[in-house]
Amino acid sequence: MKTCLIVDDSAVIRKVARRILESLNFRVSEAEDGAKALGLCAEAMPDVILLDWNMPEMDGYDFLKALRQSPSGDIPKVLFCTTENDVGAIARALHAGADEYIMKPFDRDIVTAKLDQVGFTQQADAA
Repeated sequence: MKTCLIVDDSAVIRKVARRILESLNFRVSEAEDGAKALGLCAEAMPDVILLDWNMPEMDGYDFLKALRQSPSGDIPKVLFCTTENDVGAIARALHAGADEYIMKPFDRDIVTAKLDQVGFTQQADAA
């Protein structure tokens, strides 16, 4: 079974994302900031990370830079989630190592489409 780490400071977003991803046959873990997420990644690197951009402690940008420099940090597909439609912010995230981005609010269809784009939905369904 494929794994996904949801990194978001909003409990509501984590709950919605968990329901969507579990319905797509992902085993899900959660972190409310980038620092906690790095600890979870050090224990077991997930296949996919759904990453909020604006968080306290360690934001998505700093998390992503640290992740990509860590052992096996190149493995997960990172879908960064944002409420910002700033093209510069999106470009900065992609340049830092995000594989795709999702605008909030999102639904199952949007998440499925983005996972398809990074090559995961069929793999997750087959697991």
